[in-house]
Amino acid sequence: MSAPPERDDAIISDQASKEEAYTPDSGSSGESIKQETAICLGNNEIKSRAVVKYSAAPPPTSYALLQEKTDLKLPPANWLRENPQLGTAGTTVLGSSSKSKPFSSFGMAYDFIDSIGDEVDVVSDSENIKKLLKIPYSKSHVSMAVHRVGRTLLLDELDIQELFMRSSQTGDWTWLKEFYQRLIDQKWQRKKKSKEHWYQKAILSKFLYYSINGDGAAEPVSDNPEEEEEEEEEEEEEEEEEESRAEEFSPSWPATFTSTASDSEESTAHKDESGPVDSQFALGQAAPIPKEQNLSTLFNEGESSQGLRNDFVRNIMWTFEDIHMLVGSNMPIFGGGRYPAVSLRLRDNNKPINILTGIDYWLDNLMCNVPELVMCFHVNGIVQKYEMIKTEDIPDLDNSTFSTRVVKDIAQNILSFLKSNCTKEGHTYWLFKASGSDIVKLYDLTTLCEEAAEEKCQNPFTLPVAVLLYKVASNMMLKTNQNRKHYGTIRTLLLNCVKLLDLERHPQIIASAHYMLSELFQLDESPEEVGSESLRASGSEDSYSEEEEEEEEEEDDDDEVGEELPDDSDGCYRTFSDPPADSKAIAVIRSVVELSVPEKYKSTHQIRPSYAFPVSLDKEERCRHVLSYVLKGLKAVESSIKKESDLPSADPNTPIPLKYEDRSASGTGRVIAILLDRVGPFQEDQKHPTRSGIIRGSWQHRLKMQLFLKASKAYYVLSDAAINLLKYGRALRYIKLALQCHDAYCSVSCGTLHQRVLLFHSQCLSLCGDIQLMLAQNASNRAAYLEEYSYQTREDQEILHSLHRESRCEAFNMATEMSMDPEYQLFVSSKCYEAAQELLTSGAVKEHSPEQLAQVLKRLGNIRNEIGVFYMNQAAAMQTDMEVKKSVSVAEQEMWKKSFSCFEKGMKDFEAIGDSTNTSLLLCNTGRLMRICAQAHCALSADQSRGEFSPEEALYYNKALDYYQRAMKSLASRGSHPAVWDSVIWELSTTYFTLATLLQDFAPLSRKAQEQIEREVTEAMLKSLKYCDLQTESARQPLYQYRAATIHHRLASMYHSCYRNQVGNEHLRKQHRSLAELHYGKAVGLFLSLKDAPCELLRTLLERVAFAEFTMAGQSSSGAKLKSLTGALEIMTETRHAFQLIHRELLEEQTRLSTSNPTESTQPLEGDDGTPAAGLNMQEVMKLIGVFEPSFSFLLLQLVKAMTTAKSKPSNKDEELLKTYKSMYSKLLRADKTAPLLARVELFLELLQQMAPQTGSWDAGASP
Repeated sequence: MSAPPERDDAIISDQASKEEAYTPDSGSSGESIKQETAICLGNNEIKSRAVVKYSAAPPPTSYALLQEKTDLKLPPANWLRENPQLGTAGTTVLGSSSKSKPFSSFGMAYDFIDSIGDEVDVVSDSENIKKLLKIPYSKSHVSMAVHRVGRTLLLDELDIQELFMRSSQTGDWTWLKEFYQRLIDQKWQRKKKSKEHWYQKAILSKFLYYSINGDGAAEPVSDNPEEEEEEEEEEEEEEEEEESRAEEFSPSWPATFTSTASDSEESTAHKDESGPVDSQFALGQAAPIPKEQNLSTLFNEGESSQGLRNDFVRNIMWTFEDIHMLVGSNMPIFGGGRYPAVSLRLRDNNKPINILTGIDYWLDNLMCNVPELVMCFHVNGIVQKYEMIKTEDIPDLDNSTFSTRVVKDIAQNILSFLKSNCTKEGHTYWLFKASGSDIVKLYDLTTLCEEAAEEKCQNPFTLPVAVLLYKVASNMMLKTNQNRKHYGTIRTLLLNCVKLLDLERHPQIIASAHYMLSELFQLDESPEEVGSESLRASGSEDSYSEEEEEEEEEEDDDDEVGEELPDDSDGCYRTFSDPPADSKAIAVIRSVVELSVPEKYKSTHQIRPSYAFPVSLDKEERCRHVLSYVLKGLKAVESSIKKESDLPSADPNTPIPLKYEDRSASGTGRVIAILLDRVGPFQEDQKHPTRSGIIRGSWQHRLKMQLFLKASKAYYVLSDAAINLLKYGRALRYIKLALQCHDAYCSVSCGTLHQRVLLFHSQCLSLCGDIQLMLAQNASNRAAYLEEYSYQTREDQEILHSLHRESRCEAFNMATEMSMDPEYQLFVSSKCYEAAQELLTSGAVKEHSPEQLAQVLKRLGNIRNEIGVFYMNQAAAMQTDMEVKKSVSVAEQEMWKKSFSCFEKGMKDFEAIGDSTNTSLLLCNTGRLMRICAQAHCALSADQSRGEFSPEEALYYNKALDYYQRAMKSLASRGSHPAVWDSVIWELSTTYFTLATLLQDFAPLSRKAQEQIEREVTEAMLKSLKYCDLQTESARQPLYQYRAATIHHRLASMYHSCYRNQVGNEHLRKQHRSLAELHYGKAVGLFLSLKDAPCELLRTLLERVAFAEFTMAGQSSSGAKLKSLTGALEIMTETRHAFQLIHRELLEEQTRLSTSNPTESTQPLEGDDGTPAAGLNMQEVMKLIGVFEPSFSFLLLQLVKAMTTAKSKPSNKDEELLKTYKSMYSKLLRADKTAPLLARVELFLELLQQMAPQTGSWDAGASP
């Protein structure tokens, strides 16, 4: 293998920053030391920036400069004693090596969870980073496990030898052993480390302890070489034994994870910039919010935490060019020299530094931001000299010159290669290069394991990966409450986490993951943010122990090709030729030389995993996702409960009936307390387990509470969505399930409910009230609603069974019954609102929900209005059903009282929230109730005739007027709410009109004088006329016009009657005459504008003609009489418009009948009740024609007589007029009184048309 090509760039050393490299106090837990080092190569820079995130070492102290000829084979007095400068004593035991533990990256990832997934590209031991960057230069093997979490890669050494040694004992990983032997190494064997290895480790350890021995107690060379050799051999034998014991009991490879709950009680140490917080989202979170649970409790539930600790002396955030790495390092750092921090190295003076060693030293100093290297040279353990080298000068040392730009390219290419191919989170990838091979291969061990048909727990990385995925997702969830762009990533992390784990072994993580998955689908509320405690492993055991055997053994082979390579540092691998093409590898680097080519993998460097979050605009689909995850979470919790429930196990295939009961108002003895009996804490001994056997305060208890609450919220949203679809039966079913979830939540709750839960409970009760109200208002579809209510999905059944394990779920049965009685439904609705109001006015939430309380009060006012209207309509129906009414029944009075009480309570509710509009509507309804009471006091005789207008009627009508006046005052002006204002004005006008009409038609002459009654009638009529809005264009404008016309007609008739009956007071008679003429004229004008009141117009005109005839009767002069007759005839001519309307309606009716059934065209136009389908009152028409015809004949006859007996000679025009009148009179006399109505109307129109030119009367339209 050839070494990568070197660059010819001149190396110009420059130290960009000379700040103190390492300054935390002894025992500090994480002051950040931010230093930057820039190494310049020509016009290019290698950018390096190191920030110490955590350090367990004290501030660096000056190293002891050993005297020349110091014998490093002799142990110093402090050898193997614990020293903060080197870490704990265990890290320098001779048996310990520089090899990484297989889970070291996970320990760092757990401690710095905020950085995982997005901010950091690589997490690994510094030794692994160095090994990767030396791949093109080194003949040795590379074996690393790679895991992906978001955009972060976790790299750990995968010691195949140790794995297979374990496999031979336990039977684990047999599939990988077979795979390795078949494709990679046909006959691997374990090779013991050489004696030289132990010798080098011993003198290195002694050298470091000599260097920190401040008293300078270094031993000179012994004068007895034989004794020295004997002691040395004894020490080496002890060291070898120590190494064997260390390997035998090494904790680096824990057993395959099983359900043993040991090895998990170690304390955790907090490490971050100021203690990085490791937030765990769901474990232990509930409302009320308990203290967060430490992730270490996950392992207490049965997972081994062995090997998952962060054992590094320091953790460093290293940015190398554009690559961000979280690196663990155990390299000791000393003070002294030209810089405040140096690294100390021991070298054999007979062996020059090679390129691998140079890269190793350079990278170590860059990662730890150490500006200088101190090299101590020895010969056979005897100190010779010291040499100080700047970090930026290391790449230019003799015999180890290398290009930093090439190292930069190698780093970028390896990262791009791994990120492009390690794409599946939760999978374990294996990066492997055999000794002496140029080919680097990447395998997906998870896929290979699945193909081997072995359990997924056969992979020892399964649990650490799953826990890390969970922790990263949990941390992202807490940080991105308001940022949904990360939800796709979180969902993928959690799904992969669940996929990796076995339900029987890890129920808590699975249940928590499913709860978090349900939280991703927001249901119109923000999840609670809670604090959490971080998981932190205990102190480290390994300190600095440098492994140099590899470099020493390979230094002579760096640039040679084709020579046999020695075994690598462990002595574990033999050199073989490259294997044939490997179909199992998912990616291959054909030659390590490619890694030195700039931007070889740039095209794939920017590839990032794509996470799609299933965003659905459909609420029901979103809720179904939530309920699916809730159910899985509940199953996980229940699978962990050892104690069986006292209840018999439920079959999820058997539906739980949602019973309904037809209840009437008589069964409403239950009070609001029934709805509220789950509001307070469940009164049960908190020391005892729940109904299903869950210990209160355990993780099962907390998670079950959260899942119940989430399910309740999902069902609430489903119910709300069903209301919008008018599926009220479905809505009632969902709100029943929501309240049952809440009931179960309260049953397992062990404290006062959190205010958020109370607020949500009030929302559920309020929605339940809405549904019951809708069911009462849509009674016609009751069968369809009952079918919807009875339907259940399998998912709902299973959730319901889970609820029944904790509670009977009967607290809200009354509120969620499907009743067949509208009155009971209205009653239940009101009780739901009252319960919600009581919740919101309780001390716990009184000050936190003013808006929600206003909404509930508004609903409460509305339901009380509905109930009031219901009882009011029942009272009105009782009046209709009574044939003979002599007095008011007790039942009616009871209905009035109930209705009035509801209206009053509703008004108070609306007044409490300042809702003037709805207050005025309830005042209107109360006014209507008063009018119904007034109508009830109208006594009817057996022949349905009524007597005089009674004082009780007057009392209630005046009360009604008072309520309408208050309603108008509540609104203040039309601008506040035009529709309600118009309604109030209409009712007020109607009430005045009804009062005046009854006074006029059924005058209480037995109690009042005629004149007083006339005044009251006039006053009421004019007030009604005052509130007739004739100007505003609206649907009521024609009604206002008709009412105004009717008022004028009635007033004209009254003044007409007064004029006829008045005797003696001529002035008053003239006044009545002028008022009658005025109101007749206005009435005619308004009726003419209506176009659809021909009978009323005809009647008014005929009364007006009669009024003119009565006036004429008192005239003695022939000329005055002739003038009055002519005026009366002109009024009669105006009836042509009424007859034209009647004629058109008769023709339309005839056409309709002939089109629908020709045989019926000859039948009379009148219906059975005298009213044609078109709405024309035929009886009224016949009656009016019976008055019109003789009146018209009388006028014509009187005119002919008056003109004939006139003393003056008639003019030609008068003669023509007289002739016309005679002809018309003749036709009227000869007319057939039994002719069809249509023919008679056509005759009248013909005569009136003839008379129009002569009289000059109004032409209302074209004649037929």
